[in-house]
Amino acid sequence: MALVVKNAVKKSIKNMRFSGDFFPALDKFLQAKLKEAAERAKKNGRATIRPYDL
Repeated sequence: MALVVKNAVKKSIKNMRFSGDFFPALDKFLQAKLKEAAERAKKNGRATIRPYDL
């Protein structure tokens, strides 16, 4: 499942090009970080992920 909106990323970083494998790598990175944040919240007895879980 894609988490990243390519157009939004491209608009936020102007005058740069992105390789074809950049966006799949970014999605994989974000999925891993979200999983880590969820695990941290669970370990702290919460069902809500908070900014500091990142």
